[in-house]
Amino acid sequence: MSVAAPHVSESSAATATKAEERRAIGVAGGAHALHDGYTDLIYVMLPIWQAEFGLGYAALGLLRTCYAGTMAALQIPSGLLSERLGVPLVLAAGTALAGLAYLLAGASVGFVTLVIALLIGGAGASVQHPLASALVARAFAGPRSMKALGAYNFAGDIGKMTLPALASIMLVVLPWQPTLAILGGIGLVAAVAIIVLTPRFPEEAAAPLEENAPASVDGGRSAVGYGFPVLLAIGMVDSATRMVFLTFLPFVLLAKGASLPTIGLALTLVFAGGAAGKLVCAFIGARIGVIATVCLTEGLTTLGILALLPLPLEFAMLLLPVIGIALNGTSSVLYGSVPELVEPARRARAFSVFYTGTIGAGAAAPAIYGLLGDAVNVPVVLMAVAGMCLITLPLALVLRPALPPSAR
Repeated sequence: MSVAAPHVSESSAATATKAEERRAIGVAGGAHALHDGYTDLIYVMLPIWQAEFGLGYAALGLLRTCYAGTMAALQIPSGLLSERLGVPLVLAAGTALAGLAYLLAGASVGFVTLVIALLIGGAGASVQHPLASALVARAFAGPRSMKALGAYNFAGDIGKMTLPALASIMLVVLPWQPTLAILGGIGLVAAVAIIVLTPRFPEEAAAPLEENAPASVDGGRSAVGYGFPVLLAIGMVDSATRMVFLTFLPFVLLAKGASLPTIGLALTLVFAGGAAGKLVCAFIGARIGVIATVCLTEGLTTLGILALLPLPLEFAMLLLPVIGIALNGTSSVLYGSVPELVEPARRARAFSVFYTGTIGAGAAAPAIYGLLGDAVNVPVVLMAVAGMCLITLPLALVLRPALPPSAR
């Protein structure tokens, strides 16, 4: 998933040493990989929990919403808490909570316990994006900061690929409860490492414009009219499409005869395509512009989802990396467009609004579409998702006049 780098004053007095830079990118990248892996591990577990506890699709969507919704709602409070307690302590505590959540999930005896575990996990996961990206931005100055943040973002995709794949392999030889307990224990060990390894930087002075900005953020609407709200709407639809597709993909594959290890491999293929999509679509966006790239990726996402449904399992597996490229590629150009639509003094706050809105939409959508899944069936849900994805095309055309000519 893409994250926003907080605003860092160019007049920062302290410069990180090479050792501090390595420790900062190591801690931030490791935390991103683990937390993103925890977030997407849920997709592997959904079919298991359905069979174990007799859950309907609405209940399964609610489980995903509990985790992602809590993560979205608490990321801004997590940043405020870190200002009082420090980044190392809050980042470590959140990582420990995320690990503890999977320990609790492994001991679950029913739906209620799972809900509690995933709420705890979402609270823990809320700290990672704002604090780890702040750590990287603080350690690396100037143009090197953007490169470091790119490496940090890619680490999250590595976690999305490796942790679900690791869980799938473990599930071949272990029951799901000890599998989750072992994976949860990794979070507790990682929390200790974060406390020990995170560099301690002196506090930076807040920029006056940020300090005096009104508490109610309009995301820069006063600067460029309707541009930011339209961009946010596209991001929310894109995020909802991605999360619903990933939630219901395992059940589509089960109907095609896939085993649990095959489902884990399928998710890995989607995430691998997504990692490539971030790089590929950023390059494409620079060549053909934001609007054309959004139309291309969202159109391919719709066609890919619809093509997946009738295909046999073997051909479906071949298609999944391509879907992953389109599914995840849009986010790179959307995130890169935020600075074009928001005045510099409000960018940090606008990024927070954008990230909260997109993650929140992705959190709510699986529960809503789960109701549709219970009423009809999973293929109809994915056809509805493909149709929803097309909403981004007219929104992109509305956004076009708000972007500067160089970005269109």
